[in-house]
Amino acid sequence: MVIKSFKEKYSGYFSSYCCSKNDQKPALPEKKVQEEGKNGNVLLSSSASPSVCSYTKQKQKKPGGWKAMPYILGNETFERFATFGLSANFMVYLMREFHMDQVAASNVLNIWNGVTNFAPLVGAFISDAYVGRFKTILVASFASLLGMVIVTLTAWIPDLRPPQCKEGGHCIGPNGMQLGVIIAGLAMLSIGSGGIRPCNIPFGMDQFDPKTEEGAKGITSFFNWYYATFTLVILLTLTLVVYIQDSVSWFIGFAIPTSLMVLSIVLFLIGTKIYVHVKPQGSIFSSIAQVLVAAYKKRKLKLPAVDEGDHQIGVLYDPPLTENVFSKLPLTHQFRFLNKACMITENDLKPDGSTNKWRLCSIQEVEEVKCLIRIIPIWASGIISLTAITQQATFTLSQALTMDRHLGPKFQIPPGSLITISMLTIGIFIPIYDRIIVPSLRKITKHEGGITLLQRIGIGIFFSILAMVVAGVVEKKRRDSALDGQILSVFWLAPQLILMGFCEAFNMIGLIEFFNRQFPDHMKSIANSLLSCSMAGASYLSTMVVNIVHDKTGGHGRPDWLTADINAGRVDYYYYLIAILGAFNFVYFLYVSYHYRYKTSNFVLKEDKDEVDVELSSMKP
Repeated sequence: MVIKSFKEKYSGYFSSYCCSKNDQKPALPEKKVQEEGKNGNVLLSSSASPSVCSYTKQKQKKPGGWKAMPYILGNETFERFATFGLSANFMVYLMREFHMDQVAASNVLNIWNGVTNFAPLVGAFISDAYVGRFKTILVASFASLLGMVIVTLTAWIPDLRPPQCKEGGHCIGPNGMQLGVIIAGLAMLSIGSGGIRPCNIPFGMDQFDPKTEEGAKGITSFFNWYYATFTLVILLTLTLVVYIQDSVSWFIGFAIPTSLMVLSIVLFLIGTKIYVHVKPQGSIFSSIAQVLVAAYKKRKLKLPAVDEGDHQIGVLYDPPLTENVFSKLPLTHQFRFLNKACMITENDLKPDGSTNKWRLCSIQEVEEVKCLIRIIPIWASGIISLTAITQQATFTLSQALTMDRHLGPKFQIPPGSLITISMLTIGIFIPIYDRIIVPSLRKITKHEGGITLLQRIGIGIFFSILAMVVAGVVEKKRRDSALDGQILSVFWLAPQLILMGFCEAFNMIGLIEFFNRQFPDHMKSIANSLLSCSMAGASYLSTMVVNIVHDKTGGHGRPDWLTADINAGRVDYYYYLIAILGAFNFVYFLYVSYHYRYKTSNFVLKEDKDEVDVELSSMKP
């Protein structure tokens, strides 16, 4: 085989950096050619350094921008109001109306939360691979509406829930039919969340052109407005809706969110013609599998050496970027064995330039898989820290039910409204953090965010441990007082809830930003589903710990820690156990964060009249 003709025939695919499809030749230094004799493989080597290529601006539909935001943010606001309004007080509903004990109700809630939070991974796959974000959100919204109607009916129709407790406290639990109906409603809500959660943020981002300065600012503002509306919804849900459910009527308390879900769908449909509809680009999971398979098939190849300039010597497959990918990931040497997937060998490229994706992948595809591998350990560390947060919706409510919740002689605070303390903490702290703390830290650290994303997540993990320790101390105080015939004020729970607010302000928001900034462009749906998967893992872990504690503790005439009578149990020991797990997790996080490598650079597209230039810029997480 004549190596020179091979090089000339496929030279457009050997560039270390992307060039436009319209460019006749890659703007790179002249390549050197070498033959690798082992196994008869022919490789082309290059010492080329990054170069800047130009793109011809393609005419496309102007993004919806802020014209689309009232409909998108309105839809998301009412949808979240609906789903949170139904679920915020749901454990109390199961205990009071379905006569479940706290362990059974906690298991139902945690399993449902687990399914609901894993579902976005499936929704992201369907959206990205087949139907697109608009259709996914629309279908999922109708699924959520159906689920909410079913749950609302259980509060309206007496036959769909157990009869009221008889005199003497004798209560009958739900029968098979009643349990089946409530589970069917929860299942439809999980399907709805699976389609809405991974798509709503990326769909909002789709409305802005990231290649322009105005579009980039719009995306940043969208994130701010998104979280602002999210916090407002939580506050209204945990006060107004929960109060109606707890003190007026469960049916009315569920019917209001259901009606708002209808309004959410109507508002979303009104903006249909304004939206930018990004076509599905194929499954990212297929691309991941192709990289792994291609690297395995070429596992016996010897990787070229790395020269002093830290450039790969050896030609790697690097075609132009697809139209919906706006940044170029440079070749890295971490997880270097995966680089074999983009090593070009004989017969990998067909005469028309096409390839067998299960044998040859691009540098971009390989680096995207590396991004995912780097992020997984950080993602895993979030599961235990978020387990502490899940306690707010379970045993914190059980504590509140036994405490004095009066605010004045007549008004009684609903147990589900207590989480408002965490939300208020976040709402007050975030502006202070953003406007005062970050600028002060920026002067010291010279870092754009004051501290790095991983440092922010680590601080949140520390607060989750501290919150569980404080929760254990407060629970012991509450239990001892109850056994002495005294009832503590529910505001004794405020310290642990405030600490949980700090945990969310650092950990949750840090994880959201971390996933969105560290994932490649077209993996944003997956990025947003990962946080939900962390919450799912936290729910399942909490369920597992609850059942182990319930089964293994107690004995010899003593009740278990989580017995139905909270005053006879030891919920404080359970909180300490979560804190110990969190401490081990914190050590693990410090280890994996120390070895994590941020996306250090990429190519950012900027609009400049008639053409788009590719400019090397630094990513500062």
